[in-house]
Amino acid sequence: KSSLAMKILFIQTGGTIDKDYPRSKGGYAFEFGEPATKRLLERLGPSFSYDVVTAFQKDSLEVTDADREMLANLIEEHPEERIIITHGTDTMIETAKFLASRESLANTRRIVLTGSMRPERFSNTDAPLNVGSAIAAVQILPNTGVYVTMHGVVREAHKAARDDSGQFI
Repeated sequence: KSSLAMKILFIQTGGTIDKDYPRSKGGYAFEFGEPATKRLLERLGPSFSYDVVTAFQKDSLEVTDADREMLANLIEEHPEERIIITHGTDTMIETAKFLASRESLANTRRIVLTGSMRPERFSNTDAPLNVGSAIAAVQILPNTGVYVTMHGVVREAHKAARDDSGQFI
């Protein structure tokens, strides 16, 4: 953590970005570990202060509206105006739209959702680019609201989309 004035809240919800190699022997199932953003931020040595909290650790296909409501309440409990949520890619857009529908959030915060197609632990991961894009976006976006950043693009929640290959466009 840094003592500088700007503070970003990072919220872990699970998804591929946070998947880790299993601790048990046998099998290929991945487990959720510590938030990937903690490792990424330690390597970055950022010039802003931050906190990392966990809302839940789920594959995004298992995220329910009850989980999204809990996430919204967690955001409202924190004073930070800049928030980055790491999320699984399958339902990231649905969660972004859910949060954007909450005027108490969309009108007072800059919330950016991001994730990765491959776990942060993998050498060929896209996690550093996506989290880095989210860090830049949350600082320079001119308006409050909810956004998605993946694959080098930033979109407002209601404009976020994926093509047939799964690429965010």
